[in-house]
Amino acid sequence: MSCECEVCGKKRSVGNSISRRGKAKYLGGVGKKITGITRRQFRPNLQRLKVVIDGAVRRARVCTQCLRSGRVQRPQSKNPFQLPV
Repeated sequence: MSCECEVCGKKRSVGNSISRRGKAKYLGGVGKKITGITRRQFRPNLQRLKVVIDGAVRRARVCTQCLRSGRVQRPQSKNPFQLPV
C-alpha cells in the first residue's frame, strides 16, 4: 500500500534534517554551527478506517485533515449503545 491519502492525494514530501552543535548566542555562547545536513521524509498522518465512498462502505487510508474537515463520511452504526432503563 502506498503512503497516500485516498481522498486528497496527500503523500510523502522530502526535506532536510539539519544537525547543529554549540550554544545559542542568547544563552551566552558563540552561536550554533551546522555540522551536517541529511535528507528526511515528512509523512502524512494516515488512518485506516471505514468510509462511505460512492454509496459503498470500504476501508480506506485517509489523512487526519480530511477526517477533521468532513471530506469523508463515516458509516452509521447499526446498533447504537443505549443505557439500560
